Amino acid sequence: MSKDNVHIFDTTLRDGEQVPGCKLDTKQKLVIADRLDQLGVDVIEAGFPISSPGDFKSVEEIAKLIKNATVCGLTRAVRKDIEVAAEALKFARRPRIHTGIGTSDSHIKHKFNSTREGIIERAVEAVKYAKSFVEDVEFYAEDAGRTDNEFLARICEEVIKAGATVLNIPDTTGYCLPEEYGAKMKYLRENVKGIHTAILSCHCHNDLGLATANSISGVINGARQIECTINGIGERAGNTSLEEVVMILRQHPYLNLDTHINSKLLYDTSLMVSQKMGMPVQPNKAIVGSNAFAHSSGIHQDGVIKNRETYEIMDPEDVGVNESSIVLTARSGRAALAYRAKKVGYELTKLQLDSVYVEFLKFADIKKEILDNDIHEIIGSSNINAERVA
Repeated sequence: MSKDNVHIFDTTLRDGEQVPGCKLDTKQKLVIADRLDQLGVDVIEAGFPISSPGDFKSVEEIAKLIKNATVCGLTRAVRKDIEVAAEALKFARRPRIHTGIGTSDSHIKHKFNSTREGIIERAVEAVKYAKSFVEDVEFYAEDAGRTDNEFLARICEEVIKAGATVLNIPDTTGYCLPEEYGAKMKYLRENVKGIHTAILSCHCHNDLGLATANSISGVINGARQIECTINGIGERAGNTSLEEVVMILRQHPYLNLDTHINSKLLYDTSLMVSQKMGMPVQPNKAIVGSNAFAHSSGIHQDGVIKNRETYEIMDPEDVGVNESSIVLTARSGRAALAYRAKKVGYELTKLQLDSVYVEFLKFADIKKEILDNDIHEIIGSSNINAERVA
């Protein structure tokens, strides 16, 4: 059975860069944008052009550079925003204007001092104006996660009539549960006239650690675009993690959903973004963390050495990691020690291994981790006359 493609909309250079201390200059943005194009993302949200001259320049230069992906610029539902975005995108091979407005009762009352009818009017006007500059217009219903479904369906229907090609349904505050968010997508699929002419998009935040789960629930229920960032970087607790959703879809083939992402570039891209933004990746981060394919428990190490799939559901090479890591600690067993000793040139017999293991535990109780140089010292102090082999 052929798989449906889920578009990957990367907003590392827009939503991701809004993190305090992660500001990038145009040159850095161009390097990351080029890598995202190589990675195979479908859409690159290059920035918010009206926000500053530097952001305008970055969007303009990225539009000139990118050969494959759609290049997108963010706006508010304001005519000047849309005009500036269109100007910044004029060199793009595939331009998209991303415009929208808050739709929850909280936003309507406290942010805009408006009414539901007033918000629909502004949304339609913004989409029509954006459509006068580009064919591809994405509409975002900010705080859709807390927006009444019936009203959300109404505004989606009206912006589709106005020309919207993509409907972004953001869980702006990261509040939704996966079941709720998926049900919202299902409701829109079943209750919006003309929905078949537009793509539903998931844009989830991670305030409660549910961004990835919500995005997957969204695509299971009919969305065909996920808005995400490398390493899950973004406002507050972050955005949906690109590498997580890509590999979830790939590891669950029964969903019949996949992306165009070259997953072998994921780890290297993660490192690049981490270094350029000065945001370290937590060691236990799924897919790209330094511990994602590392094993220190003796039971786990023995299982992985015998058959990698015992404790790993992914081949590390599929995400650009050379191999699984067997980390020697006081919790490691003989199998792991023998494996690492062989890696540095020692083929130990069972009797030799028993002797070396006693010495190893003395070292391991003192040090957090036993390194290759320590192995040489441990074997040297074990008096077993082990010879290194080529």
